[in-house]
Amino acid sequence: MAVDGLTFSVTRGRTLGIVGESGCGKTTLARMIIRLIEPDSGAIRFRGHDWLGAKGAELRALRSRIQMVFQDPVASLNARMRVGAIVSEPLTIHEPRLAARERQMRAQQILEAVGLGADSLASYPHEFSGGQRQRIAIARALILRPDLIVADEPVSALDSSVGAQILELLDGLRRHFSLTLILISHNLPVIAQLATDVAVMHKGRFVEFGAVDQVFGSPQHPYTQALIRAVPEVRG
Repeated sequence: MAVDGLTFSVTRGRTLGIVGESGCGKTTLARMIIRLIEPDSGAIRFRGHDWLGAKGAELRALRSRIQMVFQDPVASLNARMRVGAIVSEPLTIHEPRLAARERQMRAQQILEAVGLGADSLASYPHEFSGGQRQRIAIARALILRPDLIVADEPVSALDSSVGAQILELLDGLRRHFSLTLILISHNLPVIAQLATDVAVMHKGRFVEFGAVDQVFGSPQHPYTQALIRAVPEVRG
């Protein structure tokens, strides 16, 4: 889906939820934000820097400040690598002078922060459940202590109870590490649970944007109203 005419900002420490039906352009936008897809035009500024114009050392430094958690924790983890190597790989790339012992210690610390023990370092992804694999993916995203996490449908591949635990984990980590979070989902209750602000996306554009309580409590756009009517109950 083409994405066009979007202008928005995210305040540090808040969670922006981007919601809309499948195929509306949410994932395309997420990949643009982290520069997996280069937009044809427009600008993205990150903490005062020209994110789209960054090159060389500036680009590497900015990449370490923006990380992503993908939808499928199976596909996003290298099955041939042990968990310790997966989680510490960003350190190898962005902090190459760091000693191996220090990388392992930091990997262990961040795994413990997401609820996994030190014994997981030597294991492989297939030895874990779906929810545990997503915790590993979150640990990998957090190990560089980024400022911004983009989470694209992070619980859609998990059952509801495990997904709820992952959402609680993300919110707790946001507060603990003073993160800014962009949470992308087609599920309104997920956005209502976690987001402080929400953007409603339809056919590649935002049709409504504001505080989650305001948008879900008094929706103005017919598309937002239709989304809310489609779920039994939505609370901010």
